[in-house]
Amino acid sequence: MDPIDLRSDTVTKPSEGMIEAMFSAKVGDDVYHEDPSVNALQDYVAEFFGAEQALYFPTGSMANQAAIKLHTQPGEQLIAHEWSHVYNYEGGGVSFNSGVSCKLLSGARGLLTADQIAPAINPPDFYHSPLTTLVCVENTTNKGGGACYALEDLKTIGAECKIHGLNYHLDGARLWNALVAEDQDPKQYGPLFDTISVCLSKGLGAPMGTVLVGKSEVIQRAMRVRKVLGGGMRQVGYMAAAGLYGIQHQLTRLSQDHKKAHELAQCLETLDYVKSVEPTQTNIVIFYLNPEVNQQRFLNFLEQNKVRISAMGQGKWRMVTHLDYTEPQHQRMLSVLGQFKGL
Repeated sequence: MDPIDLRSDTVTKPSEGMIEAMFSAKVGDDVYHEDPSVNALQDYVAEFFGAEQALYFPTGSMANQAAIKLHTQPGEQLIAHEWSHVYNYEGGGVSFNSGVSCKLLSGARGLLTADQIAPAINPPDFYHSPLTTLVCVENTTNKGGGACYALEDLKTIGAECKIHGLNYHLDGARLWNALVAEDQDPKQYGPLFDTISVCLSKGLGAPMGTVLVGKSEVIQRAMRVRKVLGGGMRQVGYMAAAGLYGIQHQLTRLSQDHKKAHELAQCLETLDYVKSVEPTQTNIVIFYLNPEVNQQRFLNFLEQNKVRISAMGQGKWRMVTHLDYTEPQHQRMLSVLGQFKGL
C-alpha cells in the first residue's frame, strides 16, 4: 500500500522528463549572469507575465522578502491579509529583514477588497504612525483554501494603490493554479503589479526555486538584495531547467489536481464527522471536524492507512493535491475518508 501524502504540493519529486531536462541543462556561473539555463528561465517567465525582467531566487520566502525590502524603508508599514504567507509563514522576515510592521486586514478566504485599502492607510502627514508604502496580496490564498482573486478585483486594488502612491506586490506562489482555474491571461499580471513572485516547486513539481518579476529598474535592485540575503548561486541552471520544464510541460495538468480536490471536497461534505468544507477552487481542500470528534483519533486513523494531511489546529484540516497524487491513490483516499467512524 503506497503512502498518500497530501500535506502540501511541495512534496512532489521531479518527473522523468524534468530529470532529463536537468541532466541535459547547459550551465554557467549565475553570479556572473553566465548561466544560460537560468537566463532562459528568467526571460521566459518575464515574457510569460508581460513583465520587463525576472530574477531567479532559491526560495519563495526569499523572493517575497526581497520584494518587501525593495518597496519599503525601515519603520514603514505594509498592508496584508491576516492570513498572508508573508506575515504568518516567513519567520518574521518582514520585521527582521526590512524593519517593517504589518497592518493586517480580515476578509473571506484570505482575500482583500479594494474598499479595504484606503481606510487601512495611515495619514502620511501624521508622523506618530508608520508610513504606509506597500500592499501585499496572495493568489491563490494558502490559509484561505486556494481561493482565487478575480482579475478585475486585483485591478481595482491596484487602482487604489496608484491613487495613494503605494507599491503593489503579489505573492503568487500558487498563481499558476489561479491562471488554470480561472483561465486568466498571465500577460495582464505583469503590468498590474510592481513585483510578482511565482513558485516553481509546488504544483509545477520542480525541486526548488521562485522567480520574481517586475520592471527592469526594480529587478536590477533585487539582485543586490538577493545577494545580501544569501541568494547568489553559481551553476544553478540544473534547477532552473527543472523550473522551465515545469512551466512548459506541467502547467496545464494542474486542472487534474483541481478536479481531484473538488472530488475530495464533495466526499467530505457527505460525511457525518465533518462539520464544514471550505469552497474548493483549486488544489487546496480545507475542512473542519465536528467538535465532538477526537482529533487525535482521526489522525491515528489516517496514519494507520498510510495517509498524511495537515492539521491546522482548532479542528481545521488541509489537504493539497499535486503531481504525485495518482488516480489509484485518489480512489483509495476517497474510500479511507468514508471508512472513519467519527461519531
